[in-house]
Amino acid sequence: MTPAPPSATTRDKAGSGRLVWAAIAVTVVLWASAFVGIRAAAADYSPGALTLGRIAVGTLTLALMLPATRALGRRRSTPQAAAPGTRFPRGRLLALILIWGVAWFGAYNVALNAAEQHIDAGTAALLVNLAPMIVAVLAGLFLGEGFPRRLITGMFIALIGVLFIAVSTSTGKFDSLGVILGLVAAVLYGSAATLQKSLLRQVDAPTMTWIGCLAGTIACLPFTPQLLQALGSAPLSSTLAVVYLGIFPTAIAFTTWGYVLSRSSAGRTAASTYAVPAVVVLLSWLLLGEVPPAAALFGGALALAGVAVATLRWRRRS
Repeated sequence: MTPAPPSATTRDKAGSGRLVWAAIAVTVVLWASAFVGIRAAAADYSPGALTLGRIAVGTLTLALMLPATRALGRRRSTPQAAAPGTRFPRGRLLALILIWGVAWFGAYNVALNAAEQHIDAGTAALLVNLAPMIVAVLAGLFLGEGFPRRLITGMFIALIGVLFIAVSTSTGKFDSLGVILGLVAAVLYGSAATLQKSLLRQVDAPTMTWIGCLAGTIACLPFTPQLLQALGSAPLSSTLAVVYLGIFPTAIAFTTWGYVLSRSSAGRTAASTYAVPAVVVLLSWLLLGEVPPAAALFGGALALAGVAVATLRWRRRS
């Protein structure tokens, strides 16, 4: 008996699923590349100057992208999952988006950049990767996502993998202020991602991302003297790294992150970012010639396995 051809709805769902996974891949790779970019610029740009330069470039890029990304979002919406309103948010919704933007684009980046001046990158990566667990807990408590066993199990497996990466790449640079700043960054990350998921029910992701990045830029304007001083003295390579951070890991990656978050649970979306440390190890190997220790490779494989357990939906055979 010849099987019936897939319906238009089934084809739309399959196409949407492929786009979600493509967006996850773009987000993970670009966020991983940010660690290389930050290392390239950190010697010449202070944490505040680096943050302001990065998100200022990101805000301009997002403004240029906004018409196209909003049109694409409307085209990809379906009657079963209508897109949120695309009118400019007002009142309480706008206030919450502004708070989210200051926390996510401004405070988080300043805290992370400052933390990496006190602790090594491995320890910072371990602390920041507590954030997906925070997202899972907050989403379970406040967004009604519950605590799926496979999600929590996969997150623990991935976190153990990150622990292997952190220990094997640690340089011993450590102090209590750096740990506190790293934990602050993780809490800001987890809280902002959970709030974003809630707000995406009322506003489209491209508009929210642009407004948030603009709010973070305005909040970081006190760092303007530091940024101008760095622009005058930094080598071109460091300045180009800041521009790269603004266009790719900020404008493009946060757009794809918002796309995924608007179409998947907060817990599963956050769990996918456990792949970032593994990709960082690979990029450092390929671009910087830093041969990773065996424990880092094992940790990367474990982190990717944990992401698979947490995010992939296994099909049952009928």
